[in-house]
Amino acid sequence: MQPKYFSQIDCSPKSKSAFTLIELLVVIAIIGILVTISIVSLSNARAKARDAKRVADIKQIQTALELFFNDQNRYPTVTEWGFNSLYSTSTSGTTTYLAIIPT
Repeated sequence: MQPKYFSQIDCSPKSKSAFTLIELLVVIAIIGILVTISIVSLSNARAKARDAKRVADIKQIQTALELFFNDQNRYPTVTEWGFNSLYSTSTSGTTTYLAIIPT
């Protein structure tokens, strides 16, 4: 004797149902719309991350200039090596105000 749930499944050819072409096209269109929305959101997030990095780089340069001013009582001039007075790769004991120049 078969269990009750087997008797509920009708496997005759007339009861087989499938997705119509319209249903498949609607699902594909919805997936396409969702992908488009996610790509647009991702590009906005990338732009915000890029802008946040730029702001952080400017603040890093500002801090280096303030540290230089506190030590020297003046800001560096262009004639004295420009950014090189803030940035130094030598280990000669000079104060380095900016470890790397932000890019």
